[in-house]
Formats: sequence, C-alpha cells, structure tokens
Amino acid sequence: MNTILKCSLTAFIALILIAMPVQAQNWPNWRGPGSDGIAGKGNYPVRFSATDDLLWKSELPGKGGSTPIVWKDRIILTSGVGEGTEGEDGVLCYDWTGKLQWQVKLGRQIPGRNARGSGSCPSAVTDGERLFVFFKSSTVAALNLNGKVLWKTNLQENYGAITYFWDLGSSPILVGDNVVITVMHEGSSYLLALDQVSGKVAWKYDRNYSCGRESAQSYTTPLVIREGNRANIVVWGADHLTGHDAATGELIWSYSGFNPEKRPAWRTIASPVISRGVVLVPYGRGQYIAGMKAGGSGEFTQKDFLWQENGIGTDVATPVVSDGKVYILGFNGSIWCLDLLTGEELWKTTLPGGNGVYYSSPTLAGDKLYICSDEGAFYVCQISPTGIQILNQTKFEDYVVATPVLVRDRILLRGTKNLYCIGK
Repeated sequence: MNTILKCSLTAFIALILIAMPVQAQNWPNWRGPGSDGIAGKGNYPVRFSATDDLLWKSELPGKGGSTPIVWKDRIILTSGVGEGTEGEDGVLCYDWTGKLQWQVKLGRQIPGRNARGSGSCPSAVTDGERLFVFFKSSTVAALNLNGKVLWKTNLQENYGAITYFWDLGSSPILVGDNVVITVMHEGSSYLLALDQVSGKVAWKYDRNYSCGRESAQSYTTPLVIREGNRANIVVWGADHLTGHDAATGELIWSYSGFNPEKRPAWRTIASPVISRGVVLVPYGRGQYIAGMKAGGSGEFTQKDFLWQENGIGTDVATPVVSDGKVYILGFNGSIWCLDLLTGEELWKTTLPGGNGVYYSSPTLAGDKLYICSDEGAFYVCQISPTGIQILNQTKFEDYVVATPVLVRDRILLRGTKNLYCIGK
C-alpha cells in the first residue's frame, strides 16, 4: 500500500479549498463563493414562475454558455456579440436592474460546434479588482471592473493550434499572483500561468499523456487546494488526475488507471470536486465515478483509489458535495446521493422526463438543489435522507447550459437568449 493510503484521515482533512477573500454576497467564479457550487446563506426563491416572477430579463447580444459572475453591483458574463464568424468575443456588465453598464469586444469569435455550444463557454473569474476571461478563439484577457482592457493575448498565436473536437469549456482560475489556464487536447497540452497585472508568462508546464482517440481532450476546470503552506492545482483530463505546485506548475502527484484499455472518446467534461481531502472525478462518459485522497507525492494507480462506482456518474454536470454526501446529476436527469468516503449509494431518483438533458451543473443552497435542463426546465428540489421532493418546477423558453447563480436572495440564470433575474 502506498504512503498516501497510510496517512490518517485527519491529515487529509487539512486539505481544503483555498478561500478567496470574498463575501457570500459575491459569486466570483463559475462555482461560486467557495468554488464548490454551494450558495452562501440566504432566503432564495423556491416557488416561482419563469413568466410571472421575474424581476427582469435582459436580451443578450449573441450566444454564450458561460455562468455569470457577481461582484458587488456588477453582474459580468462573456458572450458572443453578433452571430457566427461575423460576431466577436464580448464581455458584458449588467447592474441589478438588468441594465447593460458596459460591453467590450475582444476580437472575432469562433462559433460553437455543439448545438448548445458557443465561443463563450468558460466563465470569467474576478478577485474584486480585475476580471479574467478565456474564449474558444484562445483569447485570454484581463479587464478592470469598469471594462477597461488591461492586457490581452492569444494562446494559439503563441503556442500553436488548439484542436478541441467540441467547444472550449475550461474556466480560468486564480491562484497567488497568477491566472491559470488549462489546454488539454490532442496537440501539445499544458498549464499556463500568467501574471495577473502584466499578463506576462509566470510559468508553463507541459501535460501530455498517451490516450485513445479524443480521450486526451478535456473541458474541465481545475481546483485549487492547500497542502500545508503550499497551494496546489488539481487537474483532471487525459485519463489522469494530477496535482501541481501552483508556484511553478511542476507535477507533484498523479493518479492513472481510469482508462487502462485506452478506450476512445473518453473526453472529460464534468470537473473534479473536493471535500474533506477527497477528490471525486466522474469519467467514462457518465458511467463511472471514483474517489481519491488528494496530496502526497508520486504516482498512484487504480488500486490506490478510495472507491470506484460503475453505472453511476455524470458526463457534463459537475457534482456538488456537502456534509459528507455527493450529489450527482446525470445527463438524462438521474440524481444519485453517495457517501463521500465510501462511495456507497444512499439513494437514487430521476427528475420528470421529457425536459431535455443536463449540461448545467446543480447549485446547492442549504438543503435545496437548483437544477436546470438544456431546454429550460427548472427544478427546485428539497433533499431528504431518502431522496428529493420537487418543490417547484417551471419552464424558461430558452436553452440553458450555464449554472444557476444564487446570490443576494436572488437567482440569476443565463440562457442563450436572455439573462434572467428571479426574486422578490
């Protein structure tokens, strides 16, 4: 047995997500204030209609799938401005009345290939002073919160073609003084850290593995964790889970054994999650999920997994973990609840059918899951020890791939046509 499995559970519980200095009143990145899909405490709408209970909706200037971020009085999202190859990558800022405050164009967009895809799928991220964006065009840019472009670069121009089969989905993350971008495809794959102030390269780490056709492609967003006094970046893709020193990008530990037969088309879309020192990774196109201890050093394989479940998983929607329980939303509306430390299935249920598939990740607020299908079917589900009770079901006449944002006692939902705000 490897050293990592001999360590006590208490030591690994010390591995926690790095908390950015934000209040629950903000939603600074795709996964919210704790980077975990969990809303801060609040009195969020439960029973509402998509037509009668909107505070406002604002028409968007083009297609996009990114989740809005929130900082104080600003709601910020990326979007196409215009249609097709004639459109441009854009960053939009709204206030809490739904009024557009500013709009910035950053160059010609590359449209989405998937019917629900776009050139604007990665979400922005902010530290409250600057915001950072990443597009399918491979443009990376920093702006201030008033929309001034501070710097801009293009990864394809600097490092070669990016050959994703589908549409870029990895959101940028902030760690230390850098913004970190991941590129995992069937060309040269890498992690890139850019200085937040200047945009200059702080470090670049190549990350390449031999995989079956398309299995090297990953659309996941990394995690940032702390081990002792060191910040680490956890990256999922190309049939490997890896931990990297956030200061240098250097590899510290890795897990393999997810796809020993090198099966094709096992690209990864759902991102990893971490709780109590356990990292969870869905894989195999929604057919598997496994739990592993983060940290340590060296190479680990399937025999070092804490647990692995077959026939349970998610292809696109990222799970959410709370109080030692894992909530998994499957592509077709199945919901599982697993024990975090053992993988034991505690219950399974299925949302009512006929309402599309699930690209949007669930958001948890207290004991309630907020879930939306790609066809706009929106559910509020109360969690119990044996399953869920659907408290509310409504329908937005829009397509949705973004995650519901719960902040300031309101719900923000980004569709392909409109940005919606629900509240009292």
